[in-house]
Amino acid sequence: MSIITNLNKLFDSRIRLGIMSILSVNDSVDFSTMKELLELTDGNLASHLKALESANYIQTTKQFIGRKPNTKYQISALGKRDFKEHLDALEKLIR
Repeated sequence: MSIITNLNKLFDSRIRLGIMSILSVNDSVDFSTMKELLELTDGNLASHLKALESANYIQTTKQFIGRKPNTKYQISALGKRDFKEHLDALEKLIR
């Protein structure tokens, strides 16, 4: 079996890797915080979040705080599992 078999193509992007890393160590993170941490534009972050959400790797919760919309993101069980497999594969590759 190839050592790169368990590398997940969806996590190739450093931005998606960053999103998953942030979400794996936090219960949830809102859009503004994620944007600030990764230093991205709204559109760039939104497109990467959409790709991860489409793969069911993250879950979205939308609410209003006062009159302002607030979107929070959490890593799903599937996302957690596949991200761990990806990190394990990277670790094997480095060794």
